[in-house]
Amino acid sequence: MTTRRAVQADQYLNTLQNNAYPGRGIVIGLTPDGLRLVQVYWIMGRSENSRNRVFIQEENGFVRTEAKDPAKLTDPSLIIYYPVRHVNGAHIVTNGDQTDTIYEALQAGGSFEAALAARTYEPDAPNFTPRISGLVDLKDGQFAYKLSILKSSGNTEDQTLRHTYTYEKALPGFGHCIHTYQGDGNPLPSFQGEPALVPLMNDIQSIADTYWKVLNEENKISLLVKTIEIESGETELLVVNKE
Repeated sequence: MTTRRAVQADQYLNTLQNNAYPGRGIVIGLTPDGLRLVQVYWIMGRSENSRNRVFIQEENGFVRTEAKDPAKLTDPSLIIYYPVRHVNGAHIVTNGDQTDTIYEALQAGGSFEAALAARTYEPDAPNFTPRISGLVDLKDGQFAYKLSILKSSGNTEDQTLRHTYTYEKALPGFGHCIHTYQGDGNPLPSFQGEPALVPLMNDIQSIADTYWKVLNEENKISLLVKTIEIESGETELLVVNKE
């Protein structure tokens, strides 16, 4: 079983490497030693406005995007946001300002799913970029982590397709990956299918190096890795910005 999983996970890593434009992506899973849950998030961009971004780590452990060159920032609406926030033992990672929607809901005693029910895909026709989100909640013993995608039906405004994947148990050494696009195109085709199994390592630097290396050199912008110790709740964060 482990060998089959390892082959499957490595195959998807290779698929990512051969994908010029998976867009923004999230990986959530467990280190091989079973001690820490992991969140990986990356951003990519094709336009000058999209590429003009870096991740900034705040003292409270939140991460925000910021214009690398403020003079070149033309439209901040979909590119400036908090990809990572946490509240009451719950660790949120998303590709947009729905981070704040989830944060506020959890703070008020609401749920991940209910928060996202108030949101839809991004208003960037004709792509209608999916909103992808993930949650690790150490206080909820019913699940290890969740992933969600809100996407349009066939690059139209006819329907919002809402999928939430709940993983009751994390697999040591593996995570699940979801990203915004199936690949490059015009319009960009939304991610299809279930989140894919991918490998994880014990060392935060090794995780960052692995995923940074497989992302398309021209289109990748920034990547972060966050680890959450299951017993203590202590976190570690590593940010990589393209120079």
